[in-house]
Amino acid sequence: MSAEIEILLVEDNPYDAEMTLRALKQNKISNNISHVKDGEEALEFIFATGKFMNRDKHTLPKVVLLDLKLPKVSGMEVLRKLKNNEETKSIPVVVLTSSQEEPDIKECYSLGVNSYIVKPVEFEKFIRSVSDIGLYWLLLNKPPV
Repeated sequence: MSAEIEILLVEDNPYDAEMTLRALKQNKISNNISHVKDGEEALEFIFATGKFMNRDKHTLPKVVLLDLKLPKVSGMEVLRKLKNNEETKSIPVVVLTSSQEEPDIKECYSLGVNSYIVKPVEFEKFIRSVSDIGLYWLLLNKPPV
């Protein structure tokens, strides 16, 4: 694994994860992508605990693509922990989910999500959305140093 992780993909659905990874790689947006399959793994990865305890905890992703409906620890709880921690609160978090529920959208924004995107069902639109996300957050956005 490369020292610099540009994108952390937190997605439990293998089909959605594969489409997301394919869209990013196809558009040469990022070579440094890590994928975890549940909220517990996401927190372990970011905070360098559990099975990721040997990872450099100071090397944080440039953006987190986060599904909400995750096993073990919900995406909402992952978002809450990231945004309530001084070391991780400035990491851009993009919720990429199938939930169009207004309470989910409101809660995510109240917790500090940077963007909330409903996954398009159509393959081509999904690929385009993921490409646009990667281009914006990795190439256009200027994060604090």
